[in-house]
This record gives sequence, C-alpha cells and structure tokens, in this order.
Amino acid sequence: MSCGKPHETDCSEVLAEVWLFLDHECDVERRQLLEKHLDECSPCLEQFGIEEHLKVLLARKCGGEHAPESLKQRLREKIRTTVIEQTTVTVRRDVP
Repeated sequence: MSCGKPHETDCSEVLAEVWLFLDHECDVERRQLLEKHLDECSPCLEQFGIEEHLKVLLARKCGGEHAPESLKQRLREKIRTTVIEQTTVTVRRDVP
C-alpha cells in the first residue's frame, strides 16, 4: 500500500510493522519514525486504527483464556521471524 506521497518511511514498511508498534516491540528510534509517518499519512493512520481496534477486540474476547507460556513464546518468535523476513526492523528481545 502507498498513499502516493513521499515519506521517510514507506507505507508498506509501516503497515508491516504495525503489530510491533502496537506491542511496543520496536526500539525508540523506530517507534518515532513510525509515529511520524502515521501523523503524516491518513491512509496508514486509518489502517493502524483498524489494527489497534482488532487488538483491543482480541484482548477483550480472548483475554479470559490463557495460553500456555510455551505457546506464547513460540508465537512471539514466529511473528518476529516473519516480520524480520518481510522488512528491515530492529526487534527488542528483552520484552517478555
């Protein structure tokens, strides 16, 4: 996706990293670049809003059941690996 306007960070890159942004899994510098892009780009901000609402909905609907820690860890690693393969990002490994 691209809004057609030049940005420091490409729209497709921002959207690929929305979940890292929402989960606070990107470093401060990357977070600032993503925030700047979202402030400048209404199509990306709209998509970000949809993703944010989805995350809240999932937490509300699935929050009562707790997955085993081993499953959560495997999912985190798979998500990180997939995101890294799709874009160039810095992933913080110190977040549980």
